[in-house]
Amino acid sequence: MPQRVNFAQQSPELFKKFLAFSNALSKSAIEEKILDLVSIRASQINGCGFCLDMHFKQTKIHGENELRLDHISNWRESTLFTPRERAALAWTEILTKLPEHGVPDDIYDLVRGQLSEKEISDLTFAVISVNGWDRINVGFKTEAGRLTRRSD
Repeated sequence: MPQRVNFAQQSPELFKKFLAFSNALSKSAIEEKILDLVSIRASQINGCGFCLDMHFKQTKIHGENELRLDHISNWRESTLFTPRERAALAWTEILTKLPEHGVPDDIYDLVRGQLSEKEISDLTFAVISVNGWDRINVGFKTEAGRLTRRSD
């Protein structure tokens, strides 16, 4: 199925600014390995095939273990993730799903026990970024396995 709208072409300035925002996350207080896990988990929840394809490829390039990748969707039951990674995944899920009554204190306390205030803030921006890209690519049915280029 063809992409509905070429968002990069139709909104080039917004696309460039959102891309710059997302790229700035590489300089955040959150390590690349956690950013990769967070990106995959949010995209799994949002059902973004394009983003999942891209994030899995990037994560493998970054050296992530194949078994851990297979366990991201069931990270709570898996023994392959550190407490810090678990906290980041919990934060990602709660912000991606946003419960009706907000983020429960027990989730925040779990995250606060593993990450500094700066890290929580940076992680929140990372979750915002991946959720934004997921919504764009799901809404416009961007084809998985295809990279968006300015010339598309």
